[in-house]
Amino acid sequence: MNLGQWIGLIALVLSLYVLWQIREVLLLMFAAVVLAATLNRLAKVFQRYGMKRGFAVLLAVAIFFIGVIGFFWLIVPPFAQQFNELTYRVPLGFERFNTWLDELRTRIPQQLVTYIPDINSLIQQAQPFINRVLGSSFAFVSGSLEVLVKVLLVLVLTGMLLANPIAYRKVFVRLFPSFYRRRVDGILDKCEVSLGGWVTGAFIAMGVVGLMSVVGLSFLGVKAALALGVLAGFLNLIPNLGPTMSVVPAMAIALLDSPLKSVLVLALYFFIQQAESNFITPYVMAQQVSLLPAVTLISQLFFVTFFGFLGLFLALPLTVVAKIWVQEVLIKDILDQWGHEHPNESELVIVSDHSQADDPWDDDSHHDSSDDTVVQED
Repeated sequence: MNLGQWIGLIALVLSLYVLWQIREVLLLMFAAVVLAATLNRLAKVFQRYGMKRGFAVLLAVAIFFIGVIGFFWLIVPPFAQQFNELTYRVPLGFERFNTWLDELRTRIPQQLVTYIPDINSLIQQAQPFINRVLGSSFAFVSGSLEVLVKVLLVLVLTGMLLANPIAYRKVFVRLFPSFYRRRVDGILDKCEVSLGGWVTGAFIAMGVVGLMSVVGLSFLGVKAALALGVLAGFLNLIPNLGPTMSVVPAMAIALLDSPLKSVLVLALYFFIQQAESNFITPYVMAQQVSLLPAVTLISQLFFVTFFGFLGLFLALPLTVVAKIWVQEVLIKDILDQWGHEHPNESELVIVSDHSQADDPWDDDSHHDSSDDTVVQED
């Protein structure tokens, strides 16, 4: 390798190192892009009915904030009330269970008494863990403040992207060589369509799961059924793990009434999860975006390992975008063209000639005459 190649290799390694160090910032930027694309899609729907761009964007943002405020308004108060009741009833439940175990010890042979657990000893063993949890309350508050700052950053970036999306898109496209910019623009169009399809499908599945949860929990007589149903629908945005996370608070609240009701809630969520994974999501996502189940699970494991909870939440949109870039750039433009040194004339597209020398993504109106003709493989 000559000096220039060594310098290029070092620059590539340093660039990858810098990108890895700022990976969390890049993930927040991607979250802002996904949110901006979603709101922009909603604004375009309003624009089709004759609404001006500015009013359409404001209406889309207003609907988003109303949805967020409504979500927390439905979720937080009932859960706070049920949590207070839970902290009161759980110790009583432990006492009743311990009394039942004492009665059981008097009725069984002495050889089996040693195999019955002692609740008091279990609580003493769990005491260090409880102390660690309580001692980390300050860290939890600090983490909450950090999350709040990140949320505000995403919202600010989303507003900036919504204000003038074309300008930011031009800046991104200009990072590529001039002969490839038209191709990048087409790839971005496909990414926008796929992200929009994923958002549409995810919201449809979320609404169906939330409605089924509300109806089922109301039929079982579980308290805070509406809040639990909304939470189940929201967590359905996280495939595989989201439904498992949503069943825990539902079973805990049902346990306040009776253990049998808690088991029935588990059966209900299992039925909803089976219906969602086998019927709802395959049908909805087949109309919007196609991802293999194994690819979805692997992407979740990958992104949660390197990016934490936010990576888990954004695993699917990240996978959708990554799939398009790999398919279009790596497979079609590189691997499929490997070894084709002399492509047919029918495969060549004239991007510009002497009469049309301007780069559509260049703000400058003058070009060097040596760059007038650019040939690109389609």
